[in-house]
Order: sequence, then structure tokens, then C-alpha cells
Amino acid sequence: MQLGQTKQLNLLNPSKMLLLALVYALLWFGTLNYRHLIPSDEGRYAEMAREMLVTGDWVTPRYNGYQYFEKPPLQVWATAVAFKAFGIGDWQARLWTALTGFLTIIAVGLASAKLSGPRAGFLSAVVLASSPIWVISGHMNSLDMGLSAFLVAALCSLMLAQTSHSKTNTRNWMWLCWGCMALATLSKGLIGGAIPVMVLIAYSITNWDWKIWQRLHLISGAILFLVIAAPWFVLVSQRNPAFLEFFFIHEHLQRFTQDAHSRTGPIYYFIPLLIIGFLPWILQLPGALAKAWRERWRGFSSAWLLVCWCVVIFAFFSVSHSKLPGYIIPIFPALAILVGVRLDQLLDEHNLLKLTWALQTLTFVVLGVVGFLFLPAISQQARPDESLAYAQYTQWVIAALVALIIFSLLAAWKSKRNGLLSITSFAGGFFLCAIIAGTGHETLGRAVSGIDLVKQVKAEIPENVNFYSVNILDHTVPFYLGRTMIMVASPDELEFGVQQEPQLWMPNLKAFTTRWHEDATAYALMVPEQYVELQKQGLPMQEVGRDSRRVIVKHPDTASSTKQ
Repeated sequence: MQLGQTKQLNLLNPSKMLLLALVYALLWFGTLNYRHLIPSDEGRYAEMAREMLVTGDWVTPRYNGYQYFEKPPLQVWATAVAFKAFGIGDWQARLWTALTGFLTIIAVGLASAKLSGPRAGFLSAVVLASSPIWVISGHMNSLDMGLSAFLVAALCSLMLAQTSHSKTNTRNWMWLCWGCMALATLSKGLIGGAIPVMVLIAYSITNWDWKIWQRLHLISGAILFLVIAAPWFVLVSQRNPAFLEFFFIHEHLQRFTQDAHSRTGPIYYFIPLLIIGFLPWILQLPGALAKAWRERWRGFSSAWLLVCWCVVIFAFFSVSHSKLPGYIIPIFPALAILVGVRLDQLLDEHNLLKLTWALQTLTFVVLGVVGFLFLPAISQQARPDESLAYAQYTQWVIAALVALIIFSLLAAWKSKRNGLLSITSFAGGFFLCAIIAGTGHETLGRAVSGIDLVKQVKAEIPENVNFYSVNILDHTVPFYLGRTMIMVASPDELEFGVQQEPQLWMPNLKAFTTRWHEDATAYALMVPEQYVELQKQGLPMQEVGRDSRRVIVKHPDTASSTKQ
């Protein structure tokens, strides 16, 4: 049979699609608890949610006990609710990210199916579900996935609104779009509203479609946006007068225009991330973009809107002075829809892919085999005390490459007989490769996570003692200890917080040593080098636990003081 003839196995059968979705969901959610949290985002946002739950203050976010206004609190709220419902732990900390990532795959599939047909919808979902960057991001506790989920939901709602033939449906879809923009704003700030506006401007200019602005329900939509997004901004500003300037000037304007956050990168910073993150489908991307270009003048063009979405986000963050890998995650669902529709077309034109698709699948078999040649390079990155961890991670990488090779071979074998099954098998290989390699990172991440250090000391530390963090802000130890720490000398990213409440920190080591002599029940966290330096100064300390990166000490009189 030719590629695209799917009579032998119809994966679009509802029961088979449901089974496939259940297996995928089991693997997607079942791996959340295998890894411990790592710095910095994972530990930070988990600890903020823990503190919110413990203090009961759902308006003023705090991190390590200090006011923390870098981002709005939607994800912190959601994670605190998860902690309340299921207890405090690793998988609960990642639940919001995993849930929004998984639901976005479904949303992309449904939207693409509505716009281009059931098979295109299935393929769009398959493409996104197997994109390495989406799989990895869906299992990391950071804000980028939640933001992307609501931005993409707004994008899909916009496309469905503009292609609807019912005024009522158009209005309802646009209201959903505005609501999702508000939730995106509560996820990570003004970018939640700015990105859709920039994309619409770019679309209107390049497609010369200005009538679309008349179909956005601007007044009622803006009201809905404010009803959802504004209350928290009003409340937090009333309680914290310094919030407005810090949030809007420092965290938005200065972050984009200045290098203050030390997150700079070259103009091509995101190109390798785009290629690696969309690796299985990168060869289909030129054809998908060309198809969108040809169709851009046919009234409202969903495909061209998707192209504008990708280009605007990619260009915006490329020129920004602040760059992190997660910033371009919102473009991948749009790329998935473009490629899914393109694959659907090529399945109908099966002769076009009879040879090229088989070559592509076999190419990744070869790349998988070549990957084994680079396995020794993994162990070369190890520090002497971490060689065992890198050796263990090599085993996970081997398993990931084996999965990729097996499923790519299956895809090549099925390429002439069953096009849809071939594409699905190919996608399955990349999903398994990403999920296995990402889950296995625990062997490396455990060294930077504070879990093993905390296990050494947590049982012996009394509840009501002061715990100091000397010249270090550790992003996981406070979460696993279940307590905040008093910052000493270097506030790190908590500079704004200590400025608002200077009585809650020690501005220098002299102030700390004075307090330490007076505080007979104190504990402190520091790096080993700092511990040696303070020992040389004669500061009385007793080591209670250490790992390769941190030391926890207590005042020598702690035991007798706590007994009294």
C-alpha cells in the first residue's frame, strides 16, 4: 500500500484514539514523581506555593519569607491548591505544568480538527506530543508551560472565532480568547496580553486584513479581561505600595531593554533551541510554511496567523536583552498545527512522501546509532565525585536511543503500507526518547537538589529555631526542609524583598557573626568554602550535614539550649 492509505489500521477509530491517549497520559503523568526538584525554577515555585499554603496569604507572594513580585501568582495558587489536596511533594509541585502541557496537546488537536479535519487534528496533536522541548517542559516546574498553555488556548479560540459562521459562536470564542489572555497575564505578566496584540498587528499588516479588528469584541472582551486579571493587581498594590514600580518597570521594561538579569545571549540564541526542540518535524517545516504563504490571501487565514505567531514571538525574544530557553515554548503548538495540516495533505498526496518519508525515518535511525558514539562525552562532563551519576545517566540515554531507533525502524517499515501508523510510530519514538532521557536526569539532578542533604539533618532540627543562609540562596533546601531561611550578606534575587523588610536579613558577615554568638539555637546553610573561612575566623560551629555543594551547621550550644 502507498503511504497514507490507512485501511488496514484506522487510528482515528475513537476507541483506539482513547487507548492511545490513556497510554500517553500514563507515561506523561506517571513520571512526574521520579525526579526530585532542581534549581532554580523548580525549587523556587514549589517553595513559594508551600509558603503561601502555610501562611494563608494568597495575595502577597513570598519566597524564602521575603516579598517576591517578579511574576504573578496563578501557578503558585494552583500548586498551593495541589499541596492542599494531595500533600506537599515533587509530583504535586509539577502537576500544574504537566496538566497544562497535556491539555494543550488536546486543545491543539481539537482546534486543528475543527479547522482542517479529524486526521489533521490527530496529526497536529501527535506532532506536539512528540516535540522534545514540549515533553521536557511539561515535566519541569517553571512558569513557561502555564503561560504557553493559556496563550495557545487564546490563539486557538481566536482562530475558531474568526472561522465561525455564527455570530454567537464568534462572540463566545472571542470571550474565551480574552479570558485565556487574562489567565496568561496572571501566569507571567503583561506578556500574556502583549503577544496576541503584536501578532494581530503583524497579521493585519502582512495580510492587509484590518476587518479582523471589528470581530474581536474589543469592549466586552476587555471588560472580561480586566474582571479576571485586575483584582489581584489591585489587591497586591494596596497591600504593597512598592509593587507597581518593581513589577512594571523592573520586571518588564528593564528586563527587555537591559542586561541587569544576566540572561543575555546572541541574536541567534533561539535557533538551536528551535531545531532541537522540534527535531522530529523540522524537515516538514519548510513545506508547511510554504503552504501557509500560498494560502495567506484567502480571506481570514489561520495558517498565516500561525506563521505570524511564530515569527513575532521568535523575533521579539531574539532582540530582547533577557533570554531563557523557555521563552519560545509558545511557538511549538502553532508549529505543530502547521505541520499536522501539512502531513494530512501529504497523506492524500502519498506519492510525494513514498520515498522521502522512508528516508527521513531511516535518517533518524542512523542518527540514533551515531548517538551511541557520543555517549563517552557524557561522562567527560563529570566532576570526580559525580562519575557514578554520569555513568548511570548514560544507561538512561542508551535506553532512550534504543527506543528512538526501534520506533523509527517501525515507521520506516510501515511507511509504504500505512502512512498514519508510520507517522504515529515515528512520533512515539521521539516521545519515548525525550521522556526516558528527561526522567533519567534524576541521576544528575539529585546532586544539585538538596534532598539528600535534608535527609541527613531534617529529623534533628527543632521547629522554632532561626536558620540562616550565608552568602547563598539555595532553591531546593528550604522546600525540602519545610522552612524559610534568614538571608545573610548576599540577597541574590531576593534583593527587592530584603529592601522592603531589612529587619529580616543580615546585611553582612559581621552582623551575622554577632547574631550567631547571641543565638544559641541557630542553624546555618553555606557552601563548603564559606564554612572553612568562618572556621578560620573562630566562629563556633558544629557540622551536622553536607553534600558536594552545601554544608549545614549548628551553634555548638544548640543541643543544651533546646533541652532547656
